[in-house]
Amino acid sequence: MNDTPKKEAVNKKTEQLKANAMNNFCPSCGPGTNPLQTPYPGYPCVNYKYWPTYMYVAQYAYPEALRLIIESISGEREDELFYSYMLSVAPSEQKGIIASIRDDEIKHNKMLRELYWQLTGQELPPAQNDTFQTPQNYCAGICKALFGELAAVERYRKIYFGFEFLPYRNMITEIYTDELKHSVKWNYLFTLNNCAKSYPTPYKSEK
Repeated sequence: MNDTPKKEAVNKKTEQLKANAMNNFCPSCGPGTNPLQTPYPGYPCVNYKYWPTYMYVAQYAYPEALRLIIESISGEREDELFYSYMLSVAPSEQKGIIASIRDDEIKHNKMLRELYWQLTGQELPPAQNDTFQTPQNYCAGICKALFGELAAVERYRKIYFGFEFLPYRNMITEIYTDELKHSVKWNYLFTLNNCAKSYPTPYKSEK
């Protein structure tokens, strides 16, 4: 009895298993694709074991970084109105702290505009979003600012992932470490003004 067809079938199955192993079971990769090829090991042809890692590679994080830069600038006018309100209601001895945070945010907007221009050759248009809802009181404004700073850290972290050029990464590092510094300052003002009495239950951020 001729068992050649059976052997051929086994051989084909073996070859398919080898191809699957090489492609990491990625149906879009095709035969012979090596998941260890540059620019990134395995992406998109990879089965992650615990956590996807492609978003930490600048080549794939770059488009999201540009989008988040635009998003960060879009709240420029709202931030201006917010800080004007907070300075108008803050005790005189606390105005300096809030003014220092405001000045950092103005610096951040200039840095992000410069960064976007260098990356794309395009100017970001002036922020048009002037929608501003006045906080219920000073403590409510402090809470909003505190959680806003924490959200900003997460946003700038994603922007950071999109760059390989060290000066750009240094710029984003300066911005997000400023945001961390701001959150500490807002937390200090929260404590100084006994804002926990105004918010005995956990504050719900707008995120």
